Amino acid sequence: MDAIFHQLKIPINEKLFLKDPSTSVIGQKILNESILFINEVGFEKFTFKKLALTIATTEATIYRYFESKHKLLLYLINWYWSCIATRLLFETSNISDPLLKLQKAIHILTTIPNPQKENILMNELLLKKLVINEASKVIQTKDVDSENKNGVFALYKNVVENVASIIIEIAPSYKFPNMLVTSMIEGSNQQHFFAEHLPKLTNSEVEKDFVELFYQELIFKTIQHDNV
Repeated sequence: MDAIFHQLKIPINEKLFLKDPSTSVIGQKILNESILFINEVGFEKFTFKKLALTIATTEATIYRYFESKHKLLLYLINWYWSCIATRLLFETSNISDPLLKLQKAIHILTTIPNPQKENILMNELLLKKLVINEASKVIQTKDVDSENKNGVFALYKNVVENVASIIIEIAPSYKFPNMLVTSMIEGSNQQHFFAEHLPKLTNSEVEKDFVELFYQELIFKTIQHDNV
């Protein structure tokens, strides 16, 4: 399955790029190096000028693919959600028990992926780290409404709807499935951030990841209580 994963074409909203970076060597280099660069220095210090120096090209070349670093970050985050949607499809499609399906979905959404123990998509681990540290910077902006109309957040919303539908299957009367899923996604990312940078704000640790355990307990207790 790992070989299949690495051959998959990842669909990304065409409004995020001027030229599809996946279709050329330099475009793929822009993507791969920008993931590494943003993870290393942070989005605030990341610039196309610095990226161009890193990959031995010109700013003009990068601007032929992306009109701004904001659009590039949106592209990378969409890439992550495409990875997650693909993993959810592959890893839950043959599970008939909705409880086991939800358990698997929580695992995929809340853990730092481990390529030594599970099949993950190319760059998924680095993209997860990028989402933990930078994703809020493309959602909490003044342009969020117009970008939403352009379908920029469709992949994220589809993942939420997918997992929310599993919750409804288990607990049909539960009123807040989307809220529960988004709270889990955003909260788990925040807990991973806290574990690395503000450990007094969490009970998890970088070396001892308790985030999945917390959300497994929280979500199942929540929906089972409502389903009594």
